[in-house]
Amino acid sequence: MDILIIVQASVVVFALGTSVGSFINVVVYRLPAGVSILFPPSRCSHCLNQLKLYENIPVLGWLWLRGRCRYCKRKISIRYPVVEAVTGFIFLFVFWIFKFSLSTIGYWAFCSWLLALSLIDIDTMILPNPLTQSGLLVGIVFHMVSGFLPEASWIGLGHHLRMAIAGAVLGLWLFDAIAIIGSIIFRKTAMGGGDTKLAAMMGAWLGWKCLLLASFLACLVGVVVGGGRIILSRHSSRTALPQKWGQKIPFGPFLASGAVIALFGGEAILSSYLRLFFPIG
Repeated sequence: MDILIIVQASVVVFALGTSVGSFINVVVYRLPAGVSILFPPSRCSHCLNQLKLYENIPVLGWLWLRGRCRYCKRKISIRYPVVEAVTGFIFLFVFWIFKFSLSTIGYWAFCSWLLALSLIDIDTMILPNPLTQSGLLVGIVFHMVSGFLPEASWIGLGHHLRMAIAGAVLGLWLFDAIAIIGSIIFRKTAMGGGDTKLAAMMGAWLGWKCLLLASFLACLVGVVVGGGRIILSRHSSRTALPQKWGQKIPFGPFLASGAVIALFGGEAILSSYLRLFFPIG
């Protein structure tokens, strides 16, 4: 593919990604609060003045305003342009891997869902049903379309549908089992129901093999990060309330991280694992 076309397309893709990131900011702020994500238009969260068009340009609008509301001069969180930029780079990465394809559009959607859910979980310790359930349904539809389109094959559609449903069911069963066993061992709730629904959504997109890999990676990252926070908090005099074992932390971001790793490198990781532990010949 001509390099000029790739460069031009990359600029458009990044701009599209930052725009989606701007919408993700709206979803993350409004959905947990029970406010419509469509109306009213974007406005300052302090003085409620509606933003002008040029002030609402992703990333650039925040820079233009120098991180402060034009009207009340209150600071605008830097998280807004960071989320927009991160989403733009995610869109670029997906595009560079899958090029002009249905997979690109599908995985843009999947990664956007994961990012929104992760941020909401960090803010509220909740994974909203409207997002996990809609993400699961979109994942199933994506696989059905992916199976049908190449050769207009009903067999392919059925195969992909079975794969998506099997992954979703495994996600539900696996994390329900983890929650039950954890509750018995620790004698308290070990995992929220939202994590189970997120796992089902991931299974619908990734299939059962990559779901297992994503779950393992999520637990591994969770243990490392959680343990690291505890160790650092105990050695930091600036921490007023040290982290403790058993303290609740949002698990959604770890699941999302595992899902992204499995999405982009799952097949390579699984193949390497099989060659290492189950060599042929």
